[in-house]
Amino acid sequence: MTQIKDCMTSTCQWVSPTTTLAEAAQTMNQQNLGFLPVGENDRLIGMVTDRDIVTRAVAQNWETTRQVRDVMTPQTYYCYDDQTAEEICQNMAELQVRRMPVVNREKRLVGAVSFGDLAQATKAELVGQTEQQITAPLQQSQAA
Repeated sequence: MTQIKDCMTSTCQWVSPTTTLAEAAQTMNQQNLGFLPVGENDRLIGMVTDRDIVTRAVAQNWETTRQVRDVMTPQTYYCYDDQTAEEICQNMAELQVRRMPVVNREKRLVGAVSFGDLAQATKAELVGQTEQQITAPLQQSQAA
């Protein structure tokens, strides 16, 4: 079975909640990432996505000097690098998320995994089921 450490992106880094939106967007662009974990005092405290920046900041005409803390999502899901790709597909389906930071058992950030990474590492049937659940309207997936 494929473990997350075998299919994750290991170049992911976290940003501080005081990082500017412009700096976060530049980091995402340079590393070809759609999200960045947000950390403070060596703890994961949230996530900021390219969508967060667009829908919460750009759409409201905010200055790019505003801080990540103003747009980040404080609820953060993560996975461990020794979990299997199949486990994480199931977790992503249940949580309806497409990306997760990856930590080791000491809870240190070691990378990031996306649904696309998992799609290449798992069986097509599981990928299809996961995608259906991720994209299902929230009320349907909770009722199931």
